[in-house]
Amino acid sequence: MHDASVDDGGRPATARYSLWQLVRYMLGLGTWGFGGPVALVGYMYRDLVEQRRWIAEGDYKEGMAIAQLMPGPLAAQLAIYLGYVHHRLPGATLVGLAFVLPSFFMVVALGALYGAYGGIGWMQAVFYGVGAAVIGIIAVSAYKLTTKNIGRDKLLWAIFATSAAVTVATQSEVVWLFIGAGVVVWLQRAPPAWLRRQGLHAFAAPIAAWFGLANADWQRLGQIGAYFAYAGSFVFGSGLAIVPFLYGGVVKEYGWLTDRQFVDAVAVAMITPGPVVITTGFIGYLVSGFWGAVVAALATFLPCYLLTVIPAPYFKKYGKRPAIVAFVDGVTAAAIGAIAGAVLVIGQRSITDGVTATLAVVTVVVLWRFRKIPEPLIVLAAAIIGLVVHPLMVAS
Repeated sequence: MHDASVDDGGRPATARYSLWQLVRYMLGLGTWGFGGPVALVGYMYRDLVEQRRWIAEGDYKEGMAIAQLMPGPLAAQLAIYLGYVHHRLPGATLVGLAFVLPSFFMVVALGALYGAYGGIGWMQAVFYGVGAAVIGIIAVSAYKLTTKNIGRDKLLWAIFATSAAVTVATQSEVVWLFIGAGVVVWLQRAPPAWLRRQGLHAFAAPIAAWFGLANADWQRLGQIGAYFAYAGSFVFGSGLAIVPFLYGGVVKEYGWLTDRQFVDAVAVAMITPGPVVITTGFIGYLVSGFWGAVVAALATFLPCYLLTVIPAPYFKKYGKRPAIVAFVDGVTAAAIGAIAGAVLVIGQRSITDGVTATLAVVTVVVLWRFRKIPEPLIVLAAAIIGLVVHPLMVAS
């Protein structure tokens, strides 16, 4: 029997949730969602596709494809697209704000503490534990995404493996690899008529990221806005991809922060929930106070918002065509491969000794064995362990 609530593509024809339910979910995810972009997109899949069934598998894949193809932070773009799915521009706007604002206010508060007390040494101890636990969380998310989306498709597995290897080798995500993967699967599964006439094999070779506005330094704010808009417009992949890009501008080109301050800014982004790119808010605060944080965060996220909602209607209109479905499958396989590769890349920085390696393994085991334990509880436990153990490790 045909279900009238589901369209021909197996997607909900009408929303099974209200906009405010989704906004509340994203507000919560932005408040407790630790683990960076890889973990955040995994949470969205688990909660919205698998458990609540608010978002169809096809819509999630389309969101991942746009997030990978367009510059800007992966998790924020996916959240914006999921808001667009049933509630169009109001949904995209409110969901995007709900996802970003909690972590923005957190990094502004931490920026104020950092400026007042001249450093965040205690955060190194927290990150020592949290960083290791986060690797376990990301690894479990990557496994679930892989088994659900790749299946037994040999072509998608080849793309997955290639993308993972490139991510590990370059320690970044290569947008041309995502596009090439989409094209390869498209040509293999749903080649255009003109290509079928000429022969597929001739073309199927591999095709290969404080409120004192009156006293604000407008010139500096202008520089901050221009630079972070540029960064948000031309950096592809996850929020982690923006880190080396920001270092070149913030430390080397403009000299706004020292090396130590920049490392601390990245640490703040990693130990706070929400998108990693929110580190731009912390950097903006250190450079020019509260309004520097506002300008930096707004300039970073505005391009990704526009570059998500502008192509969204075309994905919605043409997304069920075989060529588009094949292209999205290829991009998704490459994206998941990049996520798996990112586990190794981030793990190299977070797992530094036997204690952190044990924490990462225990996190995986706990999440696998006790699936109802919330990740924030694991992160809190890891933070406490870091606060206790890290000073002992340094002393020894």
